[in-house]
Amino acid sequence: MSITAETAKQHANDFAVTCCRFEAGTVIEPSNLEDPNIFPDLEDSGLLEIPDNCLKIGEVLGAKLTKTVDALTPLTPDLLEGINLVEETKETAGDVKEDKKDEPKVVPPLPPVSAAAGSVRIHIGEGKDINLEIPLSIAGQVVGAPVANAGQVVGNAPDLTDAKSVNVEANEEVKPKEMRRLVKKHYKIDKVEFGDETKIEGTTLYIRKDICNDAVKADDLVVSIKIDIITPDKYDEYSETIMDVQPIAVKEEGKIGSGVTRVLDGVIMMVTGTDEKGVQIGEFGSSEGILERNIMWGRPGAPEKGEIFIKTEVVIKEHTNMERPGPLAAHKASDYITQEIREAMKKLDDSLVVDTEELVQYRRPGKKKVVIIKEIMGQGAMHDNLILPVEPVGVLGAKPNVDLGNIPVVLSPLEVLDGGIHALTCIGPASKETSRHYWREPLVIEAMNDEEIDLAGVIFVGSPQINSEKFYVSERLGMMVEAMDVDGAIITTEGFGNNHIDFASHHEQVGKRGVPVVGMTFAAVQGALVVGNEHMKYMVDLNKSKQGIENEILSNNTLCREDAIRALAMLKTVMAGEEVKPSERKWNNNVKLNNIELIEKELGQKIELVENEQILPKSKKRREIYEKEEE
Repeated sequence: MSITAETAKQHANDFAVTCCRFEAGTVIEPSNLEDPNIFPDLEDSGLLEIPDNCLKIGEVLGAKLTKTVDALTPLTPDLLEGINLVEETKETAGDVKEDKKDEPKVVPPLPPVSAAAGSVRIHIGEGKDINLEIPLSIAGQVVGAPVANAGQVVGNAPDLTDAKSVNVEANEEVKPKEMRRLVKKHYKIDKVEFGDETKIEGTTLYIRKDICNDAVKADDLVVSIKIDIITPDKYDEYSETIMDVQPIAVKEEGKIGSGVTRVLDGVIMMVTGTDEKGVQIGEFGSSEGILERNIMWGRPGAPEKGEIFIKTEVVIKEHTNMERPGPLAAHKASDYITQEIREAMKKLDDSLVVDTEELVQYRRPGKKKVVIIKEIMGQGAMHDNLILPVEPVGVLGAKPNVDLGNIPVVLSPLEVLDGGIHALTCIGPASKETSRHYWREPLVIEAMNDEEIDLAGVIFVGSPQINSEKFYVSERLGMMVEAMDVDGAIITTEGFGNNHIDFASHHEQVGKRGVPVVGMTFAAVQGALVVGNEHMKYMVDLNKSKQGIENEILSNNTLCREDAIRALAMLKTVMAGEEVKPSERKWNNNVKLNNIELIEKELGQKIELVENEQILPKSKKRREIYEKEEE
């Protein structure tokens, strides 16, 4: 693949290798040269071997071939005439003549002004109470003091103050601005039983025993539905593939993201299902089997050990398991049951509250403005998500991101953490972000509570199927980020493969606007990126599997707190202008472990690592990958 003049300029000091066969007498141009970015892959495959005397791109441009050469030929001095030899020059003390008589006298400057915008105000209390206001741009010239650069690094500590957003009087501390507040009231449930009506008495939840007769009517595609109450002693039972894990919550006051929300602790909803022929409702892998073995317990999107599952098993019409309406029908039928529980929760007395959690979203003027971008599935086949329902993780009132054209939608951090996303995604279980994952999204939690940055919002952007639509959506994302005038961004995506096209485009659209970007995705061995660009420099691999594969264990390779801490540390380092070493070409788990060790030293605290369970994947293809890695 030949390169452009711009690429040649960027890689002037990289080795020069021909991209095709060229005859003697050819004058070397960028179009005659291979892209240096793919040299490592060519060397690994044995197609390229670069000798010690290989010339650099900057040296061969304009030179003439003296011999006919084949594709992937390293250009050496014996093959060219008219080489542009580049000699390194070193400046010594003797090369510079000092003439102190001609040097202008330097007046020692006053201490630098710490803001790059705003004004200096001088108040004179006596006489006529005179107030003077002088723009800093003028004041700096008057006193001869330079304006300190925003993001200036002092020692090893990055200064994350954003000067462009500061407009305050001298010595006045910028205080965080409270945007909204959310209260979560927690109610403990330690027993779930069937009864004549759906109600809550003390710590016991009763579910109407004939509720499935009504839930099956939620959608015409639903053939049947049944409920299993899974207590810890039943974790070793068989289950169909886990489509979703959901908190059980209801609004007591206000809309999603504010007011008061009631939450049941000790119990979750679990949606499972197949079609009439027993085909699992899933695409790239499924998690049917023994629950104990197919769940990575304790992940943000997974159940916790000891919790009770209200597990629905939904059967939908044949051949609808891979179409968008099929999975949605299963979720609608399950949510009918959840909604009846929500109505019972509204009747609970406050005396049953066991814990009250208060979440506050602040904007922090003067700090580096950061945005979180979450790419969600929206291919329009079976991939979809519901945005901002009336009730937390509900269905009613929510808008499917596919119907919205997958265009970027901004949510507040508290809207995310209050059940603003109902996940319908049916991708591989290991990298799937469930509804509960968004409810406990660790990156949003860490960024919202980080006092060194100003979290502007969380942008959800869908991943369409068609490339032209992908780029259209990505361009809209770039414009949105530009309008927000942010200083940094973190882009995440679940799954891998098709959606990595969007993932790369998002990096390009944000990065080309001068905004540093940190990317987070599952890659490792099986999901390794097949596309990329110059803006994909700072990446966090979400893989937790020892083999680096989609091992069909629910939530195994999803974003956890340790990943969030790493991503934020990396972004702050980049925004401060400090160096981040390039990632290795191939997945290496030691990179993650070394980074965590460095962060622990900086924070002065231990980061708890989430461990893997070594479980043999069910599918033949993944088992072969597993066994190969073991060898």
